[in-house]
Amino acid sequence: MVILHFIRLCSLLLLVSSYSKADTCLPDVEGLCIPGVTITEETEAVVTEEDKGTEIITTTTTTVTTTTTTVTNEDSGDILDGDNDYVSSSKEGDMDIDWGGQGGANMPTGNACYGLGSDKCAQITGSGNSTSTMGVAGMGTTFIQTVDISDLEIDNGGQVKYTIEVDKQDAQDRIYMHITGLNGTSQVFSGTDILSESGVSTGYQSYNGSFDFGGVLNKVVIEIGGRDINLAVGPLFDDVTVNVFYNVINTIITQQITTIEEIYYLDIFDPTELDFIEEVFEFNDVIVDEAGDIEFAPIESQSEEVSYETVELEIQEFEIDIPELDTPEVASVEIEAEMEMELEMEMEVADEPVEETTEPDSETTEEPAVEAEDNTEQEEVQQEEAEEPKESVKEPSAKEKAATKIVKKIDDKERYDDAAQMKTLIVMQILGNTKTFFDTQSTIVDTDVNEYLNKTIEDNYGVLFNMAQAQTIEEMINAQY
Repeated sequence: MVILHFIRLCSLLLLVSSYSKADTCLPDVEGLCIPGVTITEETEAVVTEEDKGTEIITTTTTTVTTTTTTVTNEDSGDILDGDNDYVSSSKEGDMDIDWGGQGGANMPTGNACYGLGSDKCAQITGSGNSTSTMGVAGMGTTFIQTVDISDLEIDNGGQVKYTIEVDKQDAQDRIYMHITGLNGTSQVFSGTDILSESGVSTGYQSYNGSFDFGGVLNKVVIEIGGRDINLAVGPLFDDVTVNVFYNVINTIITQQITTIEEIYYLDIFDPTELDFIEEVFEFNDVIVDEAGDIEFAPIESQSEEVSYETVELEIQEFEIDIPELDTPEVASVEIEAEMEMELEMEMEVADEPVEETTEPDSETTEEPAVEAEDNTEQEEVQQEEAEEPKESVKEPSAKEKAATKIVKKIDDKERYDDAAQMKTLIVMQILGNTKTFFDTQSTIVDTDVNEYLNKTIEDNYGVLFNMAQAQTIEEMINAQY
């Protein structure tokens, strides 16, 4: 027999892995991820078993790791806007001030900006044909600057988007937009868009474009360049904006550990110990708190109201259920059974062999007569005993039988509680017809003995005894002289 006890039982989890439909955005992915939430669950169960000789402890530890990944796309805002605190007013995209760069440049205003408006704009005037600082060929003039965006803490990739207004009056001129992304001094991405190539008549146009990147980005190099081939009116541009959109990934990992300990007690216990364990669980509620500690709370039994009237009524109900067996037929059957038993005993005594002793020839002839006389006397004694009437045994009354059943009905485990003791005492009262046992008794009043204590009894003989002792001592003293 193996007894199973659960010592500690934590709440069980649903051990099923689940995934959301949102795409996972890995660190090396270039561009913007689809915003959403991805939830993954991984379950690991470890089972250990320890044999302690008297019991086998099996411990199952289940670890459920839940990974919640939230992807959002954040916008830096226009990093060429001075109000966003990435560039100073001299480096803004409104092109009121020259950023600096390679080749010749001009900052016209009014009608000289043509379709770009009456405020200032930037003009490419260089006619050279070289390679720019950022590696773009066919360059005569550049406007260039580096913007620090490290405070955005971009580390999961994204996308750089730009817009620019261009007015190219001479079809032979050319203009391009170049952006390089850096992680410190390491190049993350580099992109060049030819806005209007030489030989293409575009006039006024608004352009936009984007470059994807992955990983960490903390600097952006912006270069706008081109050529003024005919040296008439070079390419004009204004209102440049650059926004950095980047992925923000928040990952929350939670672990929930469920530990189940099962103790299998081997069949090596004393039956008394097993009875004690069964009694503990029978008469106590087992309570497991949140910390996993076990407490035993005694089960409170409903106390039975016991009174003289209820017990007397219970005895009457039992009397009704007990059939009367003291009928003449039953008595005769009992007497006949007793007589048959006595006859059987007499026959067994008669069949027992009698030991014979061998004596000299003169004595052996007299023994049969003596034995015959003894056998005759035994038969007479047995007949007399058979004729003597058997002492009648008083049968218990129906009330006594009912009372006995009520007392036996009390559970051994509850025999010494207040209700059981009271019920037993009332049953004894009913059988003894001592219903008035607990009636008010007469009170014995103590007699005041103070007047006896105050009296002094004179002892005349005591005075004489004292005088005789004094005389004797005086004589002993005088005898010394």
